Amino acid sequence: MRNPLPAAPIRRLVVVLGDQLDAASSALQDLDPEQDVAWMAEVTEESTHVWSAQQRIALFLSAMRHFAAELQTRGLPVHYTRLDDDANTGTLAGELQRAIAALRPQQLVLTAPGDWRVLQALRGVAADTGLELELRDDMHFFSTVRDFAAHAKGRKQLRLEYWYRELRQKHGVLMEGKQPVGGQWNFDADNRENFGKAGPQNVPPPHRVPPDAITREVIALVHERFASHPGSLDSFAWPVTRADALQALDAFIAQRLPQFGRYEDAMWSGEAWLYHSHLSAALNLKLLNPREVVAAAESAYRGGHAPLAAVEGFIRQILGWREYVRGIYWTQMPGYLERNALEAQAPLPAWYWTGQTDMACLKDAITQTLQHGYAHHIQRLMVTGLYALLLGVRPQAVHAWYLSVYVDAVEWVELPNTLGMSQYGDGGLLGSKPYVATGKYIQRMSNHCSGCRFDPAQSTGPKACPFTTHYWDFLMRHEPLLRQNARMAMQMKNLDRLTPDARDAIAAQARAHRATQAPALPGA
Repeated sequence: MRNPLPAAPIRRLVVVLGDQLDAASSALQDLDPEQDVAWMAEVTEESTHVWSAQQRIALFLSAMRHFAAELQTRGLPVHYTRLDDDANTGTLAGELQRAIAALRPQQLVLTAPGDWRVLQALRGVAADTGLELELRDDMHFFSTVRDFAAHAKGRKQLRLEYWYRELRQKHGVLMEGKQPVGGQWNFDADNRENFGKAGPQNVPPPHRVPPDAITREVIALVHERFASHPGSLDSFAWPVTRADALQALDAFIAQRLPQFGRYEDAMWSGEAWLYHSHLSAALNLKLLNPREVVAAAESAYRGGHAPLAAVEGFIRQILGWREYVRGIYWTQMPGYLERNALEAQAPLPAWYWTGQTDMACLKDAITQTLQHGYAHHIQRLMVTGLYALLLGVRPQAVHAWYLSVYVDAVEWVELPNTLGMSQYGDGGLLGSKPYVATGKYIQRMSNHCSGCRFDPAQSTGPKACPFTTHYWDFLMRHEPLLRQNARMAMQMKNLDRLTPDARDAIAAQARAHRATQAPALPGA
């Protein structure tokens, strides 16, 4: 269905980006179909500025096409450029300039993007064409960037906990009057169980959406245009419409939220989905509003369906962490992207793009990532991210990989999580310490080590676990800096117990292992 466009010149060209698929967005709220046009464009640049995996490309393209069709069903005129249109310039700036030349709008309207690069490109088009660009707040979030900047002003440290408490109080989430439900703000201590030797039991199946005609068309296009890109589309079944996303939310609340908190940090070989929500992609595309997600979780607690620890832990990820990293991103860019506090310079190993490694935990997490475009937060922080941090990989290379392979990756949320939380590249602005551990952590939280040729208890020798070796080597390499961090005091005391000979042997083992790690593939 295609609605006729108003005759040129039009009043407003309303820009809708691929991660702004919300019919109630600020840019679309007052669109007049008699004189305004919604503009959307699929461009190669958005899949190649990083080497995007096929699952991520397909999700964005399919969701965009479904959303455009929804707008047209509502009677709104949409100027939509497909990736395979003959005249497609391949860039957002080029396509917007082409649309401006054809439609001659008097003004551009845009909900604030989630990506600094995109905002600068669109501002450049407005300047080049002499058009006013009206930039509107993204009402999808609980807070604005101005709110976060006001919160941050004058503080020596920025910490999630204080921002999270402020938002809970402001929005009345999990509150009894002025006090948090249950008498405490954080139930993290109750949310760190592993599955035990028996493994996960009776895990409900994930909510998956069989590809419809639009998605199948997109999958064929991705196979044709991006065959050399990493990953596979064989399992593609992500929600690509609001209706799909609402069903996924209902399924999570009903089936997995009660056990989410208890096992949110646990891992198990071959178990990709476990008790996690799998909603972050739908949230970041704006198919779901965080308010309705938080409200559904709180309602589950109030109704006795899910325990407080699970609900609080889940809500903290959305009302707390998601809002926090957005504030960090937009108050620190563009310089944040280049931070490298640990001066890490090693290349990303090539097997991050294939999963072909004999380290069992990494093989499982990366294989799963390439198959589904998904891994849960502990797999990202304490497996793939931890290894890169300990190895000393340049944080910008780790950032590019995460932005490439995960379907929920949009830069405002991915960059602070990767460069800040995972790689400590910002020197502690976002997180209070480097999150480092030996292979014993992975052994405690998973079954990976039982089938691995490496022993997490050994730091040297032929069976030494690379995580354990590089953990001690990391502490030694950054010893002066880490001794200034009070939260690293216990780990530094443990380092002090190593003899000089043990230190030398670990450093030699780390150098030998590092020398075997081939750099990333040329296409990455």
